[in-house]
Parts: sequence; C-alpha cells; structure tokens
Amino acid sequence: MARACFARLGDGTYYGEIPGFPGLCASGQSAEECAHDLRGALEDWILLNVADHTPLPELDGFTLEVGKSV
Repeated sequence: MARACFARLGDGTYYGEIPGFPGLCASGQSAEECAHDLRGALEDWILLNVADHTPLPELDGFTLEVGKSV
C-alpha cells in the first residue's frame, strides 16, 4: 500500500491503483474509502494470483514464491 497512487476525479470521487500490480484498482466516495477498498482489492488480487500460480511482482528486490505442496 505504500506504493499506492490516488487521484481525485472530476466528479469528486477518488481512484487508486498500485503500480506494478496489473488490473488492481479501486474507487470510493472519499480518500479513506478508496484506500480501504484498495487494501481489500490487493488482498484479493494476491490470493487470486497465488491460486492461479501467477507470479507476483518483485518489490524492492523481494519476491514471494509459493511452493508446491507434496
């Protein structure tokens, strides 16, 4: 979430995304609501990508790899 970018749109709502996380975005009526929804979307995004065996992005030289169960 430290990398999240937020913008206030012309209609007064807020839009947020995290660079490097394709398709991950959220919107809300307030900045707080947008950040809350983005945090939830990030959790879902990670779980979906892990379930689909899609590699997660590298951040600050760190990668998260999920091992195969035996």
